[in-house]
Amino acid sequence: MLLSSRINFTALVCLFCIVLMGCSEKNSDKNRLQKTNSIDVADLILINAKVYSLNWDEPDANGTPAVNAPYDTSGWHPDAQAIAIKDNKIVFVGNDTGALKYKSENTEVIDLNSAVVIPGLVDSHVHISELGELLHRVNLTDVQSPKEAIERVSVFIKKVPDGQWIIGQGWDEGAWANNYPTRQMLDEHFPNHPVYLKSLHGFAGWGNSLAFQATGIDKSTQAPVGGEILKDTDGELTGIVLNNATKLMNAKIPEATPEVFKKYVVDGLQKMAQDGFVAVHQAGAGTKHMNAFEELRIKNQLPIRVYAMLSARDESLSNAWIAKGPQSDPQGWLDVRSVKAYYDGALGSRGARLLEDYSDKPGHKGISGDGYGFNGEIVSDLMQAGFQVGVHAIGDAGNRETLDYFESVFNNHSSAINNRHRIEHAQVIHPDDVPRLHSLSIIASMEPPHAVEDKTWAEERLGAERIKHAYSWRDLRKAGVALTFNSDLPGSDHNVFYGLHAAITRRDKNKQPTRGWYSEQNMTAEEALRGYTNWAAYSAFREQDTGVLKAGNWADITVMDIDPLQVGESDPGKLLDGKVLMTIVGGKKVFDGDAK
Repeated sequence: MLLSSRINFTALVCLFCIVLMGCSEKNSDKNRLQKTNSIDVADLILINAKVYSLNWDEPDANGTPAVNAPYDTSGWHPDAQAIAIKDNKIVFVGNDTGALKYKSENTEVIDLNSAVVIPGLVDSHVHISELGELLHRVNLTDVQSPKEAIERVSVFIKKVPDGQWIIGQGWDEGAWANNYPTRQMLDEHFPNHPVYLKSLHGFAGWGNSLAFQATGIDKSTQAPVGGEILKDTDGELTGIVLNNATKLMNAKIPEATPEVFKKYVVDGLQKMAQDGFVAVHQAGAGTKHMNAFEELRIKNQLPIRVYAMLSARDESLSNAWIAKGPQSDPQGWLDVRSVKAYYDGALGSRGARLLEDYSDKPGHKGISGDGYGFNGEIVSDLMQAGFQVGVHAIGDAGNRETLDYFESVFNNHSSAINNRHRIEHAQVIHPDDVPRLHSLSIIASMEPPHAVEDKTWAEERLGAERIKHAYSWRDLRKAGVALTFNSDLPGSDHNVFYGLHAAITRRDKNKQPTRGWYSEQNMTAEEALRGYTNWAAYSAFREQDTGVLKAGNWADITVMDIDPLQVGESDPGKLLDGKVLMTIVGGKKVFDGDAK
């Protein structure tokens, strides 16, 4: 009887354990199902693509790919085929089979038909409102002569009532510097409108007599320090203002209303989205820019991400942000943690500060520092407040003095060296100063198109020896200097295929010169691509969020019809025919070339 009781009790315990185990397994299955439904379901899946994630180690200083790069003796190979996206982030990068495991009935699946997918492009030095303006004004980019510029204005002016300003931009101040056009040329064709035509990089302006009269500039007007108002042998105005003197004209041109200005900003940003860019760095955001950016951010109307570099020239704005300190948007749509300052002028207009005289203008070295409006005190205050500073410096003296300035601030405020400061353009650097950028942790923010556009006149300015140390991307890489590539739009065409081609070949749009201009400074295809992706992300403190396609990063993606690594290495001239097919920012399509 006692044995029977013991057996029954043991059986009951075993049965109870089996029931518990069954319940536990059911609960575990339920939990796994809930986890799959809540986490592993994508909103968007891209399949059948050639994906370059850039999620491998950096190339060495000579551009040799890392050992874990998808590169072998036959060249580059995509390292993935598909991407799954949930909300605004990537949840999977791999093959089609793996990505489709994240599919539900509500998931949008896009077959990219072997298109190429790369991390979203970033233009790390732009003037976005000017791009938007240019869409509504006279675009003089690529004009070869004053006659051609006048022809473009003639077409535009037909729809503008008499008396209204005509503004254009894009003629090359460097190419025309030895034979500037005159106001009389414009007067002859446009007697009823004030006409002012800004140069490609904004360091020169060409106006007619009505424009000069409207701005109050006459032959007795004194140019500001760092500027020139050109006059003929009789002391009369020629119609050209250079460097700091352009401010006299710009200040008098009727300003756009806040709403019109905001439209310029939106139009510029939308154009960048159409051209494959997921983010831009606004180089010099004044009060008007910040008002537009902040209003658009509040309303969630920014088409792409904006990294605002405050204008150090706008002192009231700078002081207000010194009090607030840098701000990083938790969602990454509008970061305000950088500042743009100017140290010297441009090489084309002979405003860049050189250590020795201009080769084509003896006795002239350009202008820099206080003479060019650089306010070292307010820039130092911004650095101490934690802001990154990007200083425009072109000439070898301008770059050396900028490095001296950075070093002096670091000596007094050692923590400021950690703010990833930048030199914008860094065009001509004395060999002795190249290692200093690395030792001071300075990023060189450079424009590949500038080199191939300036090549027709830059050597005249610098001479045969100094030109070897201009636009010196490879020298900077070998010295361990961090780079980021950009366009300085609208100063250069922001088309990324043009930028990549210029970086890889140092040839212009006509593929000249055949072997490249001082080709020892060429970038490899991988370096060029990184310059517009993860290197740009680093320059904005966002390398943990974007610039590489991997799970957990923002879903910022560019889709194109050409392989920038394979083609960039084997036949880079074909890059100029590339097209952007789709732009995705934060998991949302902001441009779809197939959309009707």
